[in-house]
Amino acid sequence: MAELHDLTAIEQLAALRAREISPVELTRHYLDRISRLDDGLGAFVQVTADAALARAASLDDGDTAGAALWGLPFADKDLVTRAGVPTRFGSRLHQDFVPDATADQAAVLDEAGGISLGKTNTPEFGLTGYTETQIAPPARDPWNLVNGAGGSSGGAAVAVAAGLLPFAPASDGGGSIRIPAATVGVVGIKPSRGRVPFASGLDSPGGLPVAGPIARTVSDAALLLDVQAGGRPYPYATSAPGRRAFLEAATAAAASARIGVTTVSPWDDAEDIRLDPEASRAVDVATALLADAGHGVNRFEWRPRGYGEMFTTIWRTSAARMHLTDAQLELVEPITAWLVREGRALTGTQVLDALAAATVFERETITAFAPFEAVLTPALALPPQPVGWFHPTDAPENFSQQVRYAPYSSFVNVAGLPAIVVPVTLSASGHPVSVQLIGRPGGEARIIALAAELERGAGLMSRPDVWRE
Repeated sequence: MAELHDLTAIEQLAALRAREISPVELTRHYLDRISRLDDGLGAFVQVTADAALARAASLDDGDTAGAALWGLPFADKDLVTRAGVPTRFGSRLHQDFVPDATADQAAVLDEAGGISLGKTNTPEFGLTGYTETQIAPPARDPWNLVNGAGGSSGGAAVAVAAGLLPFAPASDGGGSIRIPAATVGVVGIKPSRGRVPFASGLDSPGGLPVAGPIARTVSDAALLLDVQAGGRPYPYATSAPGRRAFLEAATAAAASARIGVTTVSPWDDAEDIRLDPEASRAVDVATALLADAGHGVNRFEWRPRGYGEMFTTIWRTSAARMHLTDAQLELVEPITAWLVREGRALTGTQVLDALAAATVFERETITAFAPFEAVLTPALALPPQPVGWFHPTDAPENFSQQVRYAPYSSFVNVAGLPAIVVPVTLSASGHPVSVQLIGRPGGEARIIALAAELERGAGLMSRPDVWRE
């Protein structure tokens, strides 16, 4: 007999609305799994069981069953404030910080009827593509607990992959949704710049960070993105062009599309990027599935230059905006301190030149991708790496390792484009291997439809052993 977590988020929502299960029953189910299983996974840094059950009971007693996420559990990434709940930003500088206000990223899901179960693990200030901090156990890949889960939304991805949550909100400034989702074999969507009003990217250097969903299926991710993109009215317009009916796109037949395929990354001229054979095979599998479905799939030449210096400058600039004293810089992670100090050493001319170069890169990338409705790339260059693989003290080497692990992620943020990662095959060891589909500006619906087609064609039914515990 199926357990509640075996149901998709959409199936759980249908069961809730039909009163086959209650919000309290579903919340207890997930809290029990977290209590029993999370010690070895590192998905959560804070569990708010009492508040979650009280919230679930209030939904049971209310008349809000029509809300988009009514009764569905989720958890806030530990970069997002929730009133009365410790928010540590992955840093020992904030171990005792308890905010008195709830951020829009959390409030939107509350208003849609969701139930927060706590906070998911994230690296310090969300700066790295792996989730190993000084204040919490590392987030581990449920398929092989020796390995890390990627980052910065590592805890969110682990929670979904291990059946501790039906889906999870996350954020992505250089791959922070897609890297962990691909690492643990779930679905992650990075929306277009401006698509999600409360995390549009428009207020950050280079317009990099946006919010999006992590889920087990494309349809579940689309359900959550519909809420994130349109959950509440805002007094300003930030939304990218196009409709917001993403769940509809995930369940409809994908129209015939022209799809470009490339394994080139913009880091190729700056780092020793080596594509793992399993990642290459995943691209071949996805190419064949899309061609068999009637899409026009063609490899194309794309040779960006000068990206590495530009992105590194913008990433350092973003870190330098944090108001940390010299004494605090002695307490943070070496990679954080290095990024902040390097950023503060930049001149205004260097920063402005990098931002101008980013605009040129955005336009050139969109032009290069324009002949296609979607571009297919590897999701990651390397397979999941062991906890501790990223150098703990040599910050430049650490940054280089992050690039070599995930060279296909950050450029999508710089270009402001939507992207989705979806598993399409299994490695020799039985671990899911994912690909990335990149869309046109505002083209989330198209890549969601294509990813759903890949998901159906791949037919992957495997789950990590922890799923059945």
